[in-house]
Amino acid sequence: MQKFRVGIIGCGRISVVYLKAFQYCSDLVEVCFALDKEIGRAQAFAAHFEGCRFSDRLEDLLAAHPDAVHICTPHFLHKEQAVACLRAGCHVLTEKPIALSVQDAQEMIRTARDCSRQLGVIFQNRYIEGVQEAKRLIEAGAFGPIRGAWSSLAWHRPPSYYECDWKGSWEKEGGGVVIDQAIHSIDLVRYLMGCEAVSVQGHIARRILTNIEVEDEADAAITFENGAVYAFYACNYYIKNSPIRVEISGEKGRCLLKETEMEIELDGQAPYKILPQVQDNAGEGYWGSYHDVQVREFYRRLAAGKPVCVDPQDATKTLELVLGLYTSAKENRTVRL
Repeated sequence: MQKFRVGIIGCGRISVVYLKAFQYCSDLVEVCFALDKEIGRAQAFAAHFEGCRFSDRLEDLLAAHPDAVHICTPHFLHKEQAVACLRAGCHVLTEKPIALSVQDAQEMIRTARDCSRQLGVIFQNRYIEGVQEAKRLIEAGAFGPIRGAWSSLAWHRPPSYYECDWKGSWEKEGGGVVIDQAIHSIDLVRYLMGCEAVSVQGHIARRILTNIEVEDEADAAITFENGAVYAFYACNYYIKNSPIRVEISGEKGRCLLKETEMEIELDGQAPYKILPQVQDNAGEGYWGSYHDVQVREFYRRLAAGKPVCVDPQDATKTLELVLGLYTSAKENRTVRL
């Protein structure tokens, strides 16, 4: 099978996950270009792959004509860089969020369509084995009508985490704990619920991390089309990165995700757990180990000529919910989605 020639934009903290993912997918990809505004980081990443070139200029990457590009840069750059790569004939897989506005996301979607290229967005936790099984059970009706959901995220981000040129600002990061960390919990509830949110009542605050513009705590009541209410909570001023929790409850059962371990309870059956099979994590533990799985699936679908997962329309729905929460909090009103 012919391999895809791959480039990466952004060789900072998250790139260690992609280094491992590319090695995991070595039968499908050949890493040909690394790009970063700090040339030393690009050079260090490129050194892991024979013949891989590096630069601090996007024009150089595009001139190398990779088949696909991974975007691992600050949020405010996603749209600009994705559009440039798509127009140059590259498929794109970008880190979350897809963009900082629905308008930017829609421009990315239009560009991908007009250029006959595929655009995917990283939401790696959808690939956790227990999440996949819970999704199957919910779709099969095993839990009965879904009545509610909740998620809790209590992580630690010291003031030094925000000592860079983009984090902690509304203009460049687009928000705080919601759009950067808890967006994964929101996306998982959307994914498992099987229908869309119709309204959100949100609240945000800056309580401990007062050196930033954006929120370090948030909560919300989110109502879905099926009538279920999702109770959402997140903060990033806890003393450590506590395991995330995401629960979906129906009339006949429930599922509870703790980090990457899923507990399932169904009426008339003994409760059971689904443990993760992917254990070899790279980088920070809270990133999880499932980038490998999503990146591999991305290239398998490209090779088969099938639509990629997670598609940009789906990722935009998650963005709309995040932005709706922010609007609700800032304007002190219920936002209809």
